Amino acid sequence: MTSSQDACYISLLGLAEYFRTSTPPDIKKCIQCLQALFTFKPPLKVEARTHLQLGQILMAYTKNTDLAKNHLEQAWILSENINNFDDVKFDTASLLAQLYQQQEQSSLAKPVLRKAIELSQHNVYWHCKLLFQLAQTHATDKEYTLASELLAVGVESTDESNATYLKSLFLLSRAMIMMIERKTNDVLALLNQASPIIDHSIPNVHLKEYLKVFFYVLQVCHYLQLGQVKTVKTSLKMLQQSIQTIIAPNWPSDEQIFGQNNTEMFMWLPKEQLYVLVYLVTVSHSMMAGYMDKAQKYTEKALTQIEKLKSQENKPILAVFQIILLEHIIMCRLVMGNKSLAIKEIALAKDVCLSSSHKFLLKKHAPQLHCLLGLYAMSTSLFEHAEKQFYACIQETTERELKLFANLNLAIVYLRTKREQDLRNILEQIQQENSQCSNSQALMGSFYYVQGLNAFHKSSFHEAKRFLRETLKMANAEDLNRLTSCSLVLLSHVFLSIGNSKESMNMVTPAMQLASKIPDIHVQLWGSAILKDLHRMLKEPSKEIEAYNNHVTFSQNLITDQLKCTKFPEHALINWFQGDPPLPMLSQELVVQPTASMVAPVASGSGASLVVQQQQQTGGTYVRLPGTLNQQVMFQ
Repeated sequence: MTSSQDACYISLLGLAEYFRTSTPPDIKKCIQCLQALFTFKPPLKVEARTHLQLGQILMAYTKNTDLAKNHLEQAWILSENINNFDDVKFDTASLLAQLYQQQEQSSLAKPVLRKAIELSQHNVYWHCKLLFQLAQTHATDKEYTLASELLAVGVESTDESNATYLKSLFLLSRAMIMMIERKTNDVLALLNQASPIIDHSIPNVHLKEYLKVFFYVLQVCHYLQLGQVKTVKTSLKMLQQSIQTIIAPNWPSDEQIFGQNNTEMFMWLPKEQLYVLVYLVTVSHSMMAGYMDKAQKYTEKALTQIEKLKSQENKPILAVFQIILLEHIIMCRLVMGNKSLAIKEIALAKDVCLSSSHKFLLKKHAPQLHCLLGLYAMSTSLFEHAEKQFYACIQETTERELKLFANLNLAIVYLRTKREQDLRNILEQIQQENSQCSNSQALMGSFYYVQGLNAFHKSSFHEAKRFLRETLKMANAEDLNRLTSCSLVLLSHVFLSIGNSKESMNMVTPAMQLASKIPDIHVQLWGSAILKDLHRMLKEPSKEIEAYNNHVTFSQNLITDQLKCTKFPEHALINWFQGDPPLPMLSQELVVQPTASMVAPVASGSGASLVVQQQQQTGGTYVRLPGTLNQQVMFQ
């Protein structure tokens, strides 16, 4: 009887596999064969394994997630207390938790994973895999302390089992969590702990190179988070060298590198995605340093690579990379005066967010979209819309840096619209937030700049100089070129206002040189107006005419672009302040006629929109912990 049953099991399993691998696959018959096994009342292990197989098939080939969940729950109940049944037991727990996550039921995923971790302490591979997965789940829910504690358990476990490669992954992953929590000293301690292990204790040269890329990405992001654009250059160069090594034609495939033994099957990201990520952090550095041409070039290359990878397999992480790149390039367009491209790309970013599963990206990026729309509205002198967009960003975000960034720009809106009481209130609020925020050179320098701009408008020229010299000190220390150029041109206007033409010329000349290198059309517009006045004072008519002509050219370029972008249906996005963003409609267009206010405030010293590039605005909201080669943890 047992022999006959075994033959039936084997036959049905063989038939199920035949239907699954047919061309095209016949999944319905495959499922029917597996379900038929239950009619023979199989032993507990066979029943549990069959439920797991059904869950896997339903998840992979159908949209019937409820039925898949039922089978996986049955498999977990049956296998949980069976000894020597690790692969089925822990594969079921991992897959079931993954399904709960997809259905946004992380509260159900966590107890399953915790129980599985408790049962897997004898099995290094499964113990580490499940620790990573549970830490990922907590990190997705922004429970960073719990995620960090689990990763610390991973470090201890790998120490006991001498799994040095895995220990490095746990250390680097924990550093990433600490970075999100803005625990600067802890990040440095963990990176310093991981560095000698990677350098001296990883014999496999291929694994070592992947760890180096992970390490350098974290180090670069850490420095950029602090606004240390100059300090980061060495680490960025090392990162770029490592990625070139990994993508070289003679480099083995990921399958060859990570398939040798089960404790080395874990990876942070495949090399194709690492390649895009290195472009992304390079773009972030270029933006913060004020090299817009470089940022554009690297963004285009990265987006091309993303499209190539999407055509092969459209992984959710690619949309994350795409949206972060778009956010950077949009700010780049605004600095360069290309508002018509910026609003098109804001609309594209919105579409990417809406197309993500469960609108996941929209939940993460709505504040950033509002902030970008605020910058766009401010650049078109639509201050009422700008104010509402910045306010929406501030209300929706939990990221302190983004909130501070939006508040700084909101302060300029109040300054430009002469709302003195609102300006005083927000500057006090920024002062409090700035003291609690990360020590970002870019954001702190920007705060001094706004205070200098405010003092200039109040004709408190001595105070304006004091604030702007602080900005310059911070900007020059870390090569924050755009902040430097904005500060120099404002200082030049301060000196012009007090009749010191020599110092004014000493400031505006390097400001214009930097602005043309960036290039920043707003600073060039402002600087050309100052030069026109200076050359008139110095009785240099030919140079005065040249400066005037330059000013007219910059003004006309901005006005032409303004007329162009306000005729686009995408321009209607400036009316979106809450909920899901609408599709742009022609009937919602808001056409603005060109007026002197579009350019005059900049020329008269009111300052261009403060698009100070902070490090990856969105980087702090994502965590991608290592998964395994054969079944990677889903990126959320």
